[in-house]
Amino acid sequence: MANEILKLDNQICFQLYATTREMTKRYRPLLEELNVTYPQYLVLLVLWETDRISVKALGKRLFLDSGTLTPMLKRMEEHGLIQRTRSKEDERVVEVVLTEQGKQAEKQAEQIPLQFIEQTNLNEEEVIQLKQTLSKMLAQLDET
Repeated sequence: MANEILKLDNQICFQLYATTREMTKRYRPLLEELNVTYPQYLVLLVLWETDRISVKALGKRLFLDSGTLTPMLKRMEEHGLIQRTRSKEDERVVEVVLTEQGKQAEKQAEQIPLQFIEQTNLNEEEVIQLKQTLSKMLAQLDET
């Protein structure tokens, strides 16, 4: 008989893993119109908040290493959504900016978060509480 603490359904890591996989699957059809993957959508979300960001800062914000981020940015650049340029202040720094096409995608994406939340059947208070709990957990894990 398995120890209660070791049962799969008692593992927060499993609940987060399974939820993340299901979320990504549910986002896929919502992102088809933009022709981006879920990780690319996250890049766009950051860029819609800022005019310009270094690859290093983008990686830190998204918790992605450069080995994952660089090929993704290259594909996004090939699809005309972003442009990568060297910083004028420090040529060692690569910066990412939206193209006009990337900026226009923001309007198309406005309904995506609401469409996803509708699928969860969570009310506004539950969504806020969940986000706060996950933000706190992420901050704690990031500190260690």
